Amino acid sequence: MKSLRTFAQIYKRIDQHATRYSVVVVVLLFGLFLEAYMHDFNLVYITLFFTFSLAFSAGPIGILNLGHLEGSYVPSGRLFTHQEGHLAMQIYNPSQTTSWSVILRHENKSIPLEPLKGDTSTILHLPVLPEKRGTFTHKGCYLESKYPLSTVRLVLKINDSYNGLVYPEPKGISLHSFLQKEENNYGEEKEFDGLRAYDGSQKLSHIHWASVAKGEMSVKVFTKETQTPKLVFNFYTAATDDEARLSQLCLWVLECEKQNLPFMIQMPNKVLNSTKESTDVILETLARY
Repeated sequence: MKSLRTFAQIYKRIDQHATRYSVVVVVLLFGLFLEAYMHDFNLVYITLFFTFSLAFSAGPIGILNLGHLEGSYVPSGRLFTHQEGHLAMQIYNPSQTTSWSVILRHENKSIPLEPLKGDTSTILHLPVLPEKRGTFTHKGCYLESKYPLSTVRLVLKINDSYNGLVYPEPKGISLHSFLQKEENNYGEEKEFDGLRAYDGSQKLSHIHWASVAKGEMSVKVFTKETQTPKLVFNFYTAATDDEARLSQLCLWVLECEKQNLPFMIQMPNKVLNSTKESTDVILETLARY
């Protein structure tokens, strides 16, 4: 009785849809029934009974194969506008039996699962391409299976939804190029570190005139002692419009995080300080601007 009640609860979670093989089974059963009725062959009766048994048992087997599964979003990496990211989803099988031939779907994307043993879980990464920054919601995923005979397509909706942020697209000039253009040197030149091709952003005082005499425009490169308290970025001078400014600042924030450099951003009516706020908090401010 308990097993029957459990099956009824699972059955309510599943949506069933016919496939082309469903039509084949119906036509086959109808043809066998006519053959048995007209000719009364024992072999036809046996075949009819065998086909009907397979078709009838495929439904409950498929429901139990899929119905136990549970899906939920788990923390994943950062998402940026116009860049493909991935949302992590955990699929858990709390039953004692293995689930076979299951596919995670969302719109036109599909990710097949490996056979998922009982009392185990797996993490799938669903690709997404956010179109705008700010609050981002992702829902509508579902699990699908045609196990065991493909005579019915079973669908299990995942009710969980992802609510997070999409940050501005990190785009613009690099932090190195920004520092090259700044009049104020961030740090003092320490040691000569070789030559580099002149790209127009370096100071004329760094031109290696010996290479110019040879017909090659090169500049001297120095390592620096970065003793400057912080890099300071200004919202209004970062680019020409708000979206470009946010993209540029996002790029610099990520490069500073990677190089472990302290910085400040002078936003309208607010100053963001990396020594007082985490990178995620600063990126959130840019995303919600």
